[in-house]
Amino acid sequence: MTVVIPERELPQELTTDQAVDAAYATELASAVSDLARGLPVLIECEKDLAPYVFMQIRNRLKPSGLKCLYLDGRPRNDGESTMLGGIVSMMIHQLRDAVRGSTEKRVVVLPHLDLLTAGHGGLTAESREVIPLLYENPEHVWLGFKDPSFALPKVIENLFPRRYPLLGVPRPRLQHLVTQREARKFGREFNPWGLYKFVSGMNAVRLRKLLATLEGEDFPASPKRAYAQVRQATLQGFLEVPDVDLERDLGGYAKVKQRLKSEIIDVLAARDTLTDEAEILRREALIPRGMIFWGPPGTGKTLFAKAMATALGAAITVVSGPELKSRWVGESEENLRQIFHRARQSAPAIIVFDELDSFASARGTYTGSGVEHSMVNQLLTEMDGFHSEELVFVVGTTNFVESLDPALLRPGRFEFHLHIPYPDADDRGAILEIYDQSMGLHFTPEALEFAVRRTGEYVEGAARGTRFSGDHLNALCRSLARIRLREGTTQPTTADDIERALTEWVDRPRMTPHEERVVAAHEAGHAVCSLFCEHSAPIERVSIRGDVGGTLGFVKHQDPAHRYVMTRGKLLDHLCILFGGREAEHLLLEDLSIGSAEDLRRATATARSLVEEFGLGGEAVGPRRYLDDEGEQRERNLSEATRATLDHRINELLQQARERAAQLLQQHRPLVETLRDLLLEHKVVEAKTLAELVKAT
Repeated sequence: MTVVIPERELPQELTTDQAVDAAYATELASAVSDLARGLPVLIECEKDLAPYVFMQIRNRLKPSGLKCLYLDGRPRNDGESTMLGGIVSMMIHQLRDAVRGSTEKRVVVLPHLDLLTAGHGGLTAESREVIPLLYENPEHVWLGFKDPSFALPKVIENLFPRRYPLLGVPRPRLQHLVTQREARKFGREFNPWGLYKFVSGMNAVRLRKLLATLEGEDFPASPKRAYAQVRQATLQGFLEVPDVDLERDLGGYAKVKQRLKSEIIDVLAARDTLTDEAEILRREALIPRGMIFWGPPGTGKTLFAKAMATALGAAITVVSGPELKSRWVGESEENLRQIFHRARQSAPAIIVFDELDSFASARGTYTGSGVEHSMVNQLLTEMDGFHSEELVFVVGTTNFVESLDPALLRPGRFEFHLHIPYPDADDRGAILEIYDQSMGLHFTPEALEFAVRRTGEYVEGAARGTRFSGDHLNALCRSLARIRLREGTTQPTTADDIERALTEWVDRPRMTPHEERVVAAHEAGHAVCSLFCEHSAPIERVSIRGDVGGTLGFVKHQDPAHRYVMTRGKLLDHLCILFGGREAEHLLLEDLSIGSAEDLRRATATARSLVEEFGLGGEAVGPRRYLDDEGEQRERNLSEATRATLDHRINELLQQARERAAQLLQQHRPLVETLRDLLLEHKVVEAKTLAELVKAT
């Protein structure tokens, strides 16, 4: 069945009453039938729709002789007009008179039931007075209206066995709400399903007001102008349609982009070109509505969500998880309800919950007030309430995906998981090129290559182990731009400029000449042992600037060619390299510092793993695992003799590694001394200089 509607099948004229009748005919008929049988009915709709829905129900009830009493707080006679108090007090007064006055069966209409009973943190004073009245007279049939922005107390909801949510417009009914004149603004072939993408959250009243104001020529070559007017009208104040192009504005991450495009963007783009109803429904069923973007801080998780919104023409709102929490009971859930309501009104829309783990951690791990449990339940309720045709997506970003509640991660909820890791060398190059163009930095090819290589290290001045993310690269380029602006230069950016931007304001330790000599000897020892260990990755640079958190110097290796298979030879080489710093101090200074404490810790852990965990300790201990199931302690049933054998073998491996390192350094002592002196002079030795040094010696 095609979804393209010929103009002759559309109405020529349409009043608001007719539109409401056409949009909600099924729901209205069911509500009238329930009321006629004496069943209370609750209508969930927006305030501007409620009067029209009531009039439709009243007119349909007339043949049955069932009268309606409309209690909206407006004075119905002169006596009421003299009463003191506001509209809520007036409604309570009218409700009291209705309940305790006439005994005839009638429909009592409460158009503002939410104002009478809704409140944060429990029952309000008004609701305590209203609730007994609602249950007092069984002859009355209640017709209540509530706005979707409000939550009613359970005791009120339980009064209504029938509930009809009139949120937006059902997609199959949209073709009955567009006149022929309005359809011409969208071209010669009108596709209501294409329009529905932008109006799924609008009720029939608002939709008619919007369509009646469309401007532009009839039968345009492109319907973009009409759709732009619709899109602008549906945006709520706190939502925006971003302008972030997936290829233009996001550098690198080819695999991440490809997955996002192939599984989400391309599927939706293909759906928009279809005209067969069955095929459209099949495509929609494939699209996940909940997504988790996870990875380290600063890698662009929110930026990817904005790029997806741009590609889909969707509005986006970014909500911080901690900001949703409130100390008042029920207010956190209300905040979530409001966010989803406004997003559905502005569909297509994407809700981004930044730091989702702040309130959606696995149940049983909460350390706060317990409101998180209610927030997770409310989030799941809102997501389960999506209609399949609504384009509202929920993206949760987190640095700790393993901490999220498993109930969120099952299929049907947050089933699409997108990992956005730290950028690799190719990614960093692409990101830097984008900032180079946008900030006018004029990188030379050598400078760009240096920047990519240099940002493969840990971040200077940051916590130990912090790697360069997209945010760090942005900060680097902004620092370069400020330097260029401050100095008024238009010359190309060089490698020295990049080094300056990275280190100019880093608070480095101020070492004495003797301390620098110790650190230089130590790092030279590590480097030389690494050069002559077969399984070690090539060295990228050696530094003694003390510009990485917690270390006075370091040897930076290139990414290893083989990342996933660790052999016994690699581990033994690793042990040797770890002892290189300590043995170089002993060789060149005839003394030892405590700077090798971390090296010794890592060496001991590696040797222990070789012997007790990996079964690579040799014939003396055999191919066996000696650790408990947690892999942290030795099995309890080991004999003292076995424990002694294990300790002896661990000590043997450490001693052999130490002797091997000492032998290598003694054999290449001129290289060690030359490298030490270069480090003392330049503080940093790059891979190219190191290669030339090895050739020369």
